Amino acid sequence: MPKMEGKNFRSPDESKTPFAKGRIDVVKVGGLTINKETLEPGWRWSTHVKPVVGGESCQKYHVKIFLAGRQRVRMDDGTEMEFGPGDVAVMEPGHDAWVVGDEANILIELAEAVKKP
Repeated sequence: MPKMEGKNFRSPDESKTPFAKGRIDVVKVGGLTINKETLEPGWRWSTHVKPVVGGESCQKYHVKIFLAGRQRVRMDDGTEMEFGPGDVAVMEPGHDAWVVGDEANILIELAEAVKKP
C-alpha cells in the first residue's frame, strides 16, 4: 500500500440512493471506507429509512461530522440533541433523526470506516 493516498468526494468510488431524499457517496482510501451523506429537507429516518430496513428505530452506531444543514436526533429514551456545521456526534443504536429546516444536511459518517487487515 502506498504511504500516502487521497481521494475526493467529487469523484466517489460509489454513489447510492438507498432511500428517498438521501444520497450516500462512498470513498475508499487507505483501507478505510468513508461515507458522505446528503439528506434533503424533509428527510426523516422513521419516514424514509424505516420502511427499507424495518425496526422501530435506527439500530446503527454512528460517528458523524456535520458539514452543512441541521439534524435533530431523538434517542428511544426521549433524549434529543440538534447538530449543525462543525459538530461531531456519536450515536448509539436506538434513535430517530430528521433534517431541520430547508437546507440539505450534509455529513461525513465514520462508523463504518474500517481499516483493512
